[in-house]
Amino acid sequence: MHAPEYVLALDQGTTSSRAILFDSNGHARSTANMEFKQHYPRPGWVEHDAEEIWHSQRAVAERALREAKARPEDIAAIGITNQRETVVLWDRETGKPIHPAIVWQCRRTAPMCDRIRQEGFDKTLRRKTGLMTDAYFSGTKIAWLLEHVHGARRRAEQGDLCAGTIDSWLIWNLTRGVAHSTDVSNASRTLLFNIRTLDWDQEILDYFKIPRSLLPKVHPSSGVIAETDLFGPRIPIAGIAGDQQASLFGHQCFKRGAAKNTYGTGLFLLMNAGTKIPRSKSGLVGTVAWRRDGKTTYALEGSVFIAGAALQWLRDEVKLLDNAADSEKMAESVADTGGVYFVPAFVGLGAPHWDAYARGTIVGITRGTNRHHLVRAALESIAYQTREVVDAMTRDSGARPEVLRVDGGAARNNFLCQFQADILGVPVERPRSTESTALGAAYLAGLAVGFWKDEAALAPHYHTQRRFEPEMKESRREELYAGWKRAVERSKGWAR
Repeated sequence: MHAPEYVLALDQGTTSSRAILFDSNGHARSTANMEFKQHYPRPGWVEHDAEEIWHSQRAVAERALREAKARPEDIAAIGITNQRETVVLWDRETGKPIHPAIVWQCRRTAPMCDRIRQEGFDKTLRRKTGLMTDAYFSGTKIAWLLEHVHGARRRAEQGDLCAGTIDSWLIWNLTRGVAHSTDVSNASRTLLFNIRTLDWDQEILDYFKIPRSLLPKVHPSSGVIAETDLFGPRIPIAGIAGDQQASLFGHQCFKRGAAKNTYGTGLFLLMNAGTKIPRSKSGLVGTVAWRRDGKTTYALEGSVFIAGAALQWLRDEVKLLDNAADSEKMAESVADTGGVYFVPAFVGLGAPHWDAYARGTIVGITRGTNRHHLVRAALESIAYQTREVVDAMTRDSGARPEVLRVDGGAARNNFLCQFQADILGVPVERPRSTESTALGAAYLAGLAVGFWKDEAALAPHYHTQRRFEPEMKESRREELYAGWKRAVERSKGWAR
């Protein structure tokens, strides 16, 4: 019998859909990518076309198979990783969305979150879900859809609708409507899931008036949950994890205290917290990292909404650079920012501030400021925001990471990685492959079907491409960081 050669990872992100075929050595044998449109119907609102997401994800999966000349029988399993808090509401019979997907960045439910805090229910949410009461998470988005889409509440109560994060939407389409499923890591980002009992919490569902029948069945992150025949012979879907948890797994941060940072559209720093639920007093959240072999691993997380998206804004809206890759040379062409700080709070501030009404701010501009200074300030803002999260993590855990492993598109930027090490005072390691998110999904799927024996078998696959050591003097580091903190204060509460 023909032995499968690959695991297919479907990596559905905020701005693009990717598919990567990994071999047994963890090497990417083929990659396909497709961007899709972002919609901004009002200031602070962000939407996606869920059908465009599905069509782009299917298209790149088929292209990755073609480019590797791989047949469906060559695929041992499919792993899925996804933008986590984005919500789709669709018709159970037709499979058609009844409203555009509400994206994790969207701020439309900020007033609802204010009301929850006024009523004191935020304490219940924090205790049961580990999360902050913020428009970032999925629960208020589902409640908003049921309230504002004509007929949605009645249809939901009749069992005619499905709601889910993007992994659920992909699985529904991959299985032609047979499976309405998610995993514990994605469920833990909804504000509806009790991370202690590992089930949807009825008290929270009642508060938000969300019928349980609307929600997907929750599975472990590693294990066969369904099969798809869209590519030919049936392939098991055997791994699911939200993108940041998948990245933590892909970096092989299996030990408590190991940490990674992903520089994507946003910035997401996770530390393995072991088997005990972490509690933060510093503006971070406790979340499920993954569940496999009957054991749940938790993580302490700091989520920053805008990182690489700041460079996209400078490229697409302000036209200060032609390509995000040009930012490295532009930043290095000036000695510093000339005192400029760029706080990219386009959709508010996430961890550790959680200010939904903060807005993007550029301070310190003088007549001598040019586009190179602004681009450098945008890159530095990514590192400063990471420092804020690491400081909060240190306060909560009592330990600072000994090294920070990084991935995501901006991790290819040498200037950013060096400045990150400098402003943290901690070495930064960039792996040979920066596709850690997709690799984590592949690992979870491959482990479930025996493609890899166990976590120890994955160790030889991790290779550091470059290590950045801190070079900046402590006095300069703290001087720059103090300026950043002053700039952040200027951005707070602007849109209230």
